[in-house]
Amino acid sequence: MDGILVYQQIRALIDRGLLTSTPAIASTQVQPSSLDLRLATRGYRVRSGFLPENVRVADRLEEMTLYTFDLTDGAVLEKGQCYIVPLLERIEQPLPYLVRANPKSSTGRLDLFTRLLADRCGRFETVPPGYTGPLFLEIVPRSFPVRVRTGLSLCQVRFSQGDAALSDDELRAEHARMPLLFDDHGQGLPAKALRIDDGLTMGVAMRRDRDLQGPIGYVARRYAGIVDLDVEAGHDAEDFFEPIAEPKGGRYIVEPEEFYIFASKERIRVPRHLAAEMVAYDVGIGELRTNYAGFFDNGFGGDQGTRAVLEVRPHDVPFLLEDGQVFFKLKFFHALADPDVVYGDKRLSSHYQGQALKLSKHFRV
Repeated sequence: MDGILVYQQIRALIDRGLLTSTPAIASTQVQPSSLDLRLATRGYRVRSGFLPENVRVADRLEEMTLYTFDLTDGAVLEKGQCYIVPLLERIEQPLPYLVRANPKSSTGRLDLFTRLLADRCGRFETVPPGYTGPLFLEIVPRSFPVRVRTGLSLCQVRFSQGDAALSDDELRAEHARMPLLFDDHGQGLPAKALRIDDGLTMGVAMRRDRDLQGPIGYVARRYAGIVDLDVEAGHDAEDFFEPIAEPKGGRYIVEPEEFYIFASKERIRVPRHLAAEMVAYDVGIGELRTNYAGFFDNGFGGDQGTRAVLEVRPHDVPFLLEDGQVFFKLKFFHALADPDVVYGDKRLSSHYQGQALKLSKHFRV
């Protein structure tokens, strides 16, 4: 079968010693179809990022490191600087699966750029089948300095076998059985309203509606304080983000190299037998990045859908956004089994189930 591993299968990899860590991997790290990875005890401030295609990461760090620092009691990562941090978890025995990584939702909403690295691996965020060894994380704070600590999780990985992605025809069939996209009244979109192009495309919300009654977005303030990533709901959002009121005519211009948070126009439901990933849409829509963190575990959205939150950073030129404009795309993936736990389960920390427009869990609005 082709598909991605789910909760109980990931637990089995850990129980069999294929994935190891000191301290041991906690049950709370395992999600419906992904595994959270944690920062180790030492960080490296490096001159630049790098891709260790033909070398060990440790060897390249000997050349690129400006200084090292301890993370045990916490350390501040400065805005605009590049850091490499080893992860506590490692792949102890060869796996027959492709490992893919992405930032966690809270990481992306902080404009915290992260990429997974592995020894002698020529691609970021990807570890080929058969790899054994350590894992590392490149971290670049883009908008705010952040305080991090050993044991903090900034990224997650999933394990896939074969070609797990659904075809466009399979997507249409899934939506026909039970809707994948909903409007703001909780009604499934009719099939003719779907925009499917090698995945399910979705729009950006520039107008208020039933559950988007306040700002339609946020833009990061340029000169803000430190975000302590150990503290949930401990930072005043207004100190870090400026709210964006509904623009006249549902049209808004975003400026180059500013960081924005917006919500999707539609609501998304991920069935328990599938997972989904937000991917960059065709660059032909404009020179801008529309997401940093975009993995949706099985069960995201419940029965009537939940908005996706978009992390947007334009490049080069100002860009006009219009309400409902196609802005990003979701790829759906088969699961190899029905997961024992789905997103939103009380056994998990599902911070963003039922969200409208929501900043990261570190802020209070």
